[in-house]
Amino acid sequence: MRSFKAKHLRWRPSSRYLSSTTSTQPHVTPITSLLIANRGEISLRIHRTAERLGIKTTTLYTDPDATSQHASCSPHSIGLGAADGYLDGERIVRLAKQYGIQALHPGYGFLSENSAFAKRCEEEGIVFVGPPAQAMADMGDKARSKEIMTKAGVPCVPGYHGSDQGEAELLEHAKQIQFPVLLKSVKGGGGKGMRIVMEEGEFLQQLKSARAEAKASFGAGGEVMLVEKYIVRPRHVEVQVFADEHGNCVALGERDCSVQRRHQKILEESPAPDLDDVTRLDLWEKARTAALAVGYVGAGTVEFILDKDTGDFYFMEMNTRLQVEHPVSEMVTGTDLVEWQFRVAAGERLPLTQKEIMERIQGRGAAIEARIYAENPEKGFIPDSGKLIRLKTPKTDEDVRIDAGFVQGDTVTEAYDGMIAKLIVRGRDRETAIRKMELALRDYEVVGLSTNIEFLKRLCKTPAFIEGDVETGFIEKWKAELFDPVTIQPEVYVQAALGIFASQPAEVEQPLGESFGFGASGSVRKVLFKSLDVLDQKEGEMVEVGITQKGNNLFDVQVTRKGEEAQVFEDLVSSPTSTSDVSSLVTFFPHTRIETTVVQDPNNDNKITIFQHGLKTELSLVSPTWYEKALGLKEVTASVVAPMPCKILRNEVKEGDTVTRGAPLVVIESMKMETVIRSPQDGVIKKLAHKEGDKCKAGTVLVVFEEENATD
Repeated sequence: MRSFKAKHLRWRPSSRYLSSTTSTQPHVTPITSLLIANRGEISLRIHRTAERLGIKTTTLYTDPDATSQHASCSPHSIGLGAADGYLDGERIVRLAKQYGIQALHPGYGFLSENSAFAKRCEEEGIVFVGPPAQAMADMGDKARSKEIMTKAGVPCVPGYHGSDQGEAELLEHAKQIQFPVLLKSVKGGGGKGMRIVMEEGEFLQQLKSARAEAKASFGAGGEVMLVEKYIVRPRHVEVQVFADEHGNCVALGERDCSVQRRHQKILEESPAPDLDDVTRLDLWEKARTAALAVGYVGAGTVEFILDKDTGDFYFMEMNTRLQVEHPVSEMVTGTDLVEWQFRVAAGERLPLTQKEIMERIQGRGAAIEARIYAENPEKGFIPDSGKLIRLKTPKTDEDVRIDAGFVQGDTVTEAYDGMIAKLIVRGRDRETAIRKMELALRDYEVVGLSTNIEFLKRLCKTPAFIEGDVETGFIEKWKAELFDPVTIQPEVYVQAALGIFASQPAEVEQPLGESFGFGASGSVRKVLFKSLDVLDQKEGEMVEVGITQKGNNLFDVQVTRKGEEAQVFEDLVSSPTSTSDVSSLVTFFPHTRIETTVVQDPNNDNKITIFQHGLKTELSLVSPTWYEKALGLKEVTASVVAPMPCKILRNEVKEGDTVTRGAPLVVIESMKMETVIRSPQDGVIKKLAHKEGDKCKAGTVLVVFEEENATD
């Protein structure tokens, strides 16, 4: 397929697509007050547009979100109590009525695609900023939507979408479709309750896992499954559609969302790369057909699977809400889709015609969105949570946008999805947008929890991504390049040591037996580091750094690695500035000037994070053995701990079992996602510390091995 070239596009739609005005004036009832029934960045994003339009907003918050940014963005905010309060539709409707609020915006997730909730709003006279309840019911049910699309002539992936939901019946349907197959909930979204089943032998286990996750995420009915043929090399391409109640329907371009992990999008872009114009316009036409087939009104996204091997595309589902990635479409069309939602909900016609949208897309280049998540890609994208001890973000302008739900000092809780922010950039073409994205990511500094930022930087530099060779299996396919081992440069250790000494008063005695800080004595002050970077070729190696101060801001530094000759840096001029936990350094090395930020975790004095040359490095400040013994710091051995706050779903082993490295031990749930904890070693299970349903903090011991049998 040839690449996108805007000048080749020639859209000639029927008159109903071209016009958003007629001779009669619609009845318009402006929205003046709004309840935002969501949280985090989307709540803040909706509030910003509402405030600009003079709409009074009321926000909601739960106990975990009591101090959140969205709870305080409006002077009117209502507490819901427990963490699942955002799902209490009846209470939310009552609150809207109680406070005389005219309209309700559901955001995305939670109740945004709950047709019963939308219907309750309609019944109570509350303007639901979204599609009609019936359209939501038709398209929100994955099985029903495929029936409608088939009748409308929109191609669908072969599969079973019926009522036979017994394990044996579903397995038989899967065998008829032929493996590999895809399991997903009829109420699914965001990758939750979705499993790829490659062969018959794993079908029942995957079915149980998918159902449990779907029910936890979507409630009753979430366990009802679809079985579809799994396209081996699929692309995920979706079309942003918008319709009003006057029969107008437009497409605001397409987005490629193929780069995913755990069936959840990480990066989205528009226009889709490597897509010929005939296919592009056909997708737009099929998306409008899908929306019009159910009398759709408002913002919606029609998702398609493109088979890279055949070039065919199939309808996958329609999301009857505003998408997480809607800013990408806003960037390439110059629109505010939340404003469009308000105007359409008030009874207005669409602000632009299809022809006008096409003209805008032709002149606004390409846009990319990266989702900044609290997770650890190097450990299988396992979710994380915690306090944002440091959060420095890129500078924003008309081409660099950040939609965030957190600021420095906030806590990312395990109770909800771990998305910290969305970074959106625009360039005159795709190549420029990618470069802008990579540069913006280099400006992030986050300490306090793991994030996917370093992974996103590597992704932006991967040749296959730059060439537009994307598919949903991209990460697995290019795993070697994306997780290529790194070498920590000696300058990083030099700056880390200088930063530590700058933050410590000279008179304070440290565990290493040397005084930290700068003085005129000329004595060598030493510090020992351990690499914490999983991708470091020498992860866990000990590196000793010795610093001698020769004069004001003048130093000699020696870096010693085991088995290597010491590296000496003489006459370094360094100007550190320091607060309690952060040191900023500008150091002149023999042939280069290096700016560095060194952050010490106040909750873990031994953990050091270094930001240098746009890269993040994590080190541990190693204490001598005698010091560890004196303070009782001996680490728990022969055990497996919880990597994050979680709930135990089930133990996969019994006490006394013999296991091999990589065997599943415990299945946990955090942020609505299931994670399998696997054995780091061969050994015998001595103790299972927790039972099903127990809630655990990060670092809690889950499994203990017999020490004499434990082997690496």
